[in-house]
Amino acid sequence: MFSLFKKDPIKKLEKTYLVKLEQAMHAQRKGDIKSYSMITAEAEDIQAQITAMQQSKQG
Repeated sequence: MFSLFKKDPIKKLEKTYLVKLEQAMHAQRKGDIKSYSMITAEAEDIQAQITAMQQSKQG
């Protein structure tokens, strides 16, 4: 009954992932390649978490 009010953690991670990609884009446009690569790596880690959660949810 109360599962209706629980937020989906996958959606939160997806939102964080999109924010990280946008931050990486801005860093790249500014010419800060080191920050771009670090933020992109963080985004890839978040994407891996999303994929793992989706697979555990299905299986």
